[in-house]
Amino acid sequence: MSENSQDQAGTEKAASASSTMRWYVVHVYSGMEKSVRRALMERIERMGMADQFGEILVPTEEVVEVKGGQKSVTERRFFPGYILVEMEMTDETWHLVRDTGKVTGFVGGKSNKPTPIPHREMEKLLQQMQDGVAKPRPKISYEVGELVRIKEGPFADFNGNVEEVNYEKSRLRVSVTIFGRSTPVELEFGQVEKV
Repeated sequence: MSENSQDQAGTEKAASASSTMRWYVVHVYSGMEKSVRRALMERIERMGMADQFGEILVPTEEVVEVKGGQKSVTERRFFPGYILVEMEMTDETWHLVRDTGKVTGFVGGKSNKPTPIPHREMEKLLQQMQDGVAKPRPKISYEVGELVRIKEGPFADFNGNVEEVNYEKSRLRVSVTIFGRSTPVELEFGQVEKV
């Protein structure tokens, strides 16, 4: 089972979790979210405390990136440096999470009594994760009227204003001024960069 499908299964499990469990935000070393998640799951299993923990999530969404005309789907973290842990807050569970390697602490509340995430906010976050898997977003978003620089092609090094954005085809129509005249140019996302 891949980590993505584990996260999806965890999202479904989270909806039916015990009412005594709440979600907490845990600060971890940036870039180590997935390894901390694995280490925490192993420690919970080893200590026989699985009944006091629900799901452990690294909030991610899928983004579409276009390079050299090729689309690739990659994963992007919503909150780099943070994981979400569903748990019953006791002294033992607090110490188990807090003493896991590469964990710097809980977020919110007092250092020894963290504040759980409100249910409504957690539901919105879980929905955002599901939406990100169902319909990946573009890695870079462009807005009409935004100034961009063309990186390649016959208009390389020209600046232009975005007139139209087509996320389905990962293309833009950019208005470039050539010899005093505004000329519309069709470009792929990978051919431009934000100024």
